[in-house]
Amino acid sequence: WLINVSIGSLLYREWARYGVFYKFQPIDLIRKYFGEKIGLYFAWLGLYTEFLIPSSVVGIVVFLYGCITIESDIPSKEMCDQRNAFTMCPLCDKFCDYWNLSSACATARASHLFDNPATVFFSIFMALWATMFLEQWKRLQMRLSYFWDLTGMEEEEDDQEKLTCSDRMPGYAANFGLILFMIMLTFSAVFGVIVYRITTAAALSFSTNETTKSNVRVTVTATAVIINLVVILVLDEIYGAVAKWLTEIEVPKPEKTFEERLVLKAFLLKFVNSYDNCPLDIDMHCAPGGCLMELCIQLSIIMLGKQLIQNNLFEIGIPKLKKFFRKLKDERTKPKEMDTNQSKDHQQWDLDYILEPFTGLTPEYMEMIIQFGFVTLFVASFPLAPLFALLNNIIEVRLDAKKFVTELRRPDIVRAKDIGIWYNILSGIGKLSVIINAFVIAVTSDFIPRLMYRYAYSQNGTMHGFINHTLSYFNVSHLKDGTQPENSPFAQDVLFCRFKDYREPPWSPNQYEFSKQYWAVLSARLAFVILFQNLVMFLSVLVDWMIPDIPKDISEQIKKEKSLLVDFFLKEEHEKLKLIENFITRDKQEHKSGTKGERFRAASFCQFNRSQKGSFASFSSQHTEV
Repeated sequence: WLINVSIGSLLYREWARYGVFYKFQPIDLIRKYFGEKIGLYFAWLGLYTEFLIPSSVVGIVVFLYGCITIESDIPSKEMCDQRNAFTMCPLCDKFCDYWNLSSACATARASHLFDNPATVFFSIFMALWATMFLEQWKRLQMRLSYFWDLTGMEEEEDDQEKLTCSDRMPGYAANFGLILFMIMLTFSAVFGVIVYRITTAAALSFSTNETTKSNVRVTVTATAVIINLVVILVLDEIYGAVAKWLTEIEVPKPEKTFEERLVLKAFLLKFVNSYDNCPLDIDMHCAPGGCLMELCIQLSIIMLGKQLIQNNLFEIGIPKLKKFFRKLKDERTKPKEMDTNQSKDHQQWDLDYILEPFTGLTPEYMEMIIQFGFVTLFVASFPLAPLFALLNNIIEVRLDAKKFVTELRRPDIVRAKDIGIWYNILSGIGKLSVIINAFVIAVTSDFIPRLMYRYAYSQNGTMHGFINHTLSYFNVSHLKDGTQPENSPFAQDVLFCRFKDYREPPWSPNQYEFSKQYWAVLSARLAFVILFQNLVMFLSVLVDWMIPDIPKDISEQIKKEKSLLVDFFLKEEHEKLKLIENFITRDKQEHKSGTKGERFRAASFCQFNRSQKGSFASFSSQHTEV
């Protein structure tokens, strides 16, 4: 007991305080005090945080590259040039007016910070980063398993009765139906946000305030993202409870299987909830300066808001409130008159009782896995995501440490040789990130259209004329009745307006149909997706092959131990064989000596018999005595 108390106080001083954020975690002490399962979690969290350092540095370099090259970006200059009178078509029917493309200058310049050639390099780097992280974790996990004597640990066998499909079918049907309903609920929330953006944009367009009208897009985007964030946080809590209930109504199963199924359900629901709010409605409400900027704004607000609110409110505030109310409840249940001889100082077990009970590591892992998804899945549009994740995790490590040491009851020690199903989820997210980043760059970014223009359509091999090339013409006389802008100050002077797309002009025989440039760019986008995926997958497999799962020193040590064990067993077997041979030799010698004795006694008997001169009866009696 005294040893546990001393370890706990040592962990608090050297691990569970924000002032020691720069120190390495005492993983061995954590394992001794909390057990292998919690020790592996903090080892994984520490390695993940450590790996965020190089990715944050590269992300900052990519962002700085965009800042340095913004002044030399020709498309941004063309968009901001007031002399380029690109009169754009109204963004909505009746209430929206014609507008000049130069009014989107700020958005275009900001988009270049994230939508530049370095973004492609960063996407490839992050895909390889995820592979290297998983490989290094396997090596660290093997090292810890070796030193913690977990390499030979076997999983407990399931001794429960085997159930038929008919026994499992009601639970499976309920799970499938309710999960499908929850996913549809998430998409309904996204659709509601889209409706909000459309109606709010139309309502603000009626405003007589010029400042309000000029900032309609910024206002709508910011408020819509905040609504997204609130919806995500609320649904996260609902989905966690629903996943637990769905797992409980299934057929009985061992604890490990129960936890795995609970994790899969909770992750599926929270995965859809966290990520579908970001890219689904981007193309419908894309800013004139580029779609990637819209995606970056949404991701930054959702990621930062989710981490700040969950860390400060859910992980700190709610446990403290529960502890406070539990303490009040206990004080009310105690008798008012206390024994005067009783000490007023609370015993340690009384203080431990009012702490929050430990409910498992699933919430801790889930929070970090969702963050890992933000860092890897949409890194092409948000290169600063690793930096924000690093800053959050520096606090998160000490926050979790303090929570485990001071806020939660000490859990029962549970042995585990790995992090279980979480590794499979991480691996799946890493592979999915390659596909999503390929489509983000190909579809949302202007990277492919710019490459196509420079090498296929530009007359001098530069980006001059790119903006004009991406804008199609529309004859304003073709607007339907009732959709023309009302009270437009320069509607009479507009014959043609421009819109961003590759369409045939009004004077073409195939007016407003997709042009040859559209199909060429689309083909280039699809070719880029295929090339990007295969290249990154090949490099990931190469990295996986180059990095062994078992560290070299551990592998050599295991070989030495196996060699010593083999030598020991051979020596034991050799000694056993010698002992058996000695027994056999001794037995043979005793057998030979015993045979000579019998012959000697037989010869003596015969000699004795011949010397006797008695009757046959006396001979028989003498033989019987012998």
